[in-house]
Amino acid sequence: MSALAFFFIVISLVSFVVAQLILKRAMQFSMANGLRNSRFVSLATIGIALMTLSFFLTLGLLQRFDLSYLYPFQGLSVIFITLLAAVALKENLSARLTLGTLLITAGIVLVSIS
Repeated sequence: MSALAFFFIVISLVSFVVAQLILKRAMQFSMANGLRNSRFVSLATIGIALMTLSFFLTLGLLQRFDLSYLYPFQGLSVIFITLLAAVALKENLSARLTLGTLLITAGIVLVSIS
């Protein structure tokens, strides 16, 4: 795999994770201020743009790489979203959620090794 391909995989992953966090923040904001608020519209627009970027990068990567190769990278999004939700959104990490995240991580490692 070239450095450029790895760069696009990372950009796709990061844009997906950040989009999820921004969209969650937008929806929290809409609960208090409604859907017609300019802050909600800005956050939702940024989140949708990042999600779109991730989608099209993933499609481009699927043209060049096997799904079995790309999927472990996509699986990392669960780990990053969980950790960043705890840090950025102040969500609680229960023992069950932490165990599930660790099991997903173990599964990604096993798939990547094979």
